[in-house]
Amino acid sequence: MKVKILFSLSVFVLVMFGSCSKGDDGLGGGPAPTPVAASTTMNVAYGTDPLQKMDVYLPANRTTTTTKVLIYVHGGAWIGGDKADLNGAGIDSIRARLPDYAVFNVNYRLAVLPATNPFPAQEMDVKAAVEYIYNNRATYLVSSKFVMMGHSAGAHLALLHAYKYQTPVKIKAVVDFFGPTNMATMYTDYASNPLGQYGLYALMGNSTPTTNPTFYAQSSPVTYATTTAACPTIILQGGTDVTVYPTQSTTLRDKLTLASVVNQYVYYPLLPHGPWDAATNTDAMNKIQPFLAANVQ
Repeated sequence: MKVKILFSLSVFVLVMFGSCSKGDDGLGGGPAPTPVAASTTMNVAYGTDPLQKMDVYLPANRTTTTTKVLIYVHGGAWIGGDKADLNGAGIDSIRARLPDYAVFNVNYRLAVLPATNPFPAQEMDVKAAVEYIYNNRATYLVSSKFVMMGHSAGAHLALLHAYKYQTPVKIKAVVDFFGPTNMATMYTDYASNPLGQYGLYALMGNSTPTTNPTFYAQSSPVTYATTTAACPTIILQGGTDVTVYPTQSTTLRDKLTLASVVNQYVYYPLLPHGPWDAATNTDAMNKIQPFLAANVQ
């Protein structure tokens, strides 16, 4: 089962500020600083496996104090999908709406039955990608203000990392597009969904909540949705989603609210799992942009 979300948003014009002319630093003397150009680098390796790659989109005039980091994790039921799913209008729209962010679009190892890349391979890959970016902040000229974003299985991995790991960097906020949050109830939800069941079985190594309850708890973001561990979270969910039921999102929302963690729940009652239409994607970004502005300082 391959889950894709296409961000078909209107691309905003990014205004690049020109530098002072050579020999004028704006203060009456000395050479002007050399402006930093925008750059895009595809398939940067953060590990040795062919799937441990990321695409790196760096904005112009970035600095280690002002440029925030957005790490995007693709969906695909943990068994499919690719960072290329975001290419084109999707990545262009995110960069246009969040021009002060460097965007890192991450691939990870996919699970395959009977025993290839079972969990926590995907969790460890996201963790390794975050650590790679953090350790190369000076090279990329980015700050330590990190945000996670993902859809479906990617949102599950983004949430899990954001809540579970506090070092080497505490994630400032997470954007969750209809991500699984409680793996035990996902197992029950997939009882009549053979494709979803296959993805979950491949991920969890054929274990069940009964045979390995600890495994299911440790892979569930709701386990770590606590006052001290969780970070500000915006949750976006379609009401007719039969791949990740809305109860997955409301369970997380309620747990965060109980823990007094800043959260926003955006509900589209008539929408499925995806892809969403252009108007909805625009509305979603209209809500994400101010949420991040308020919570990532």
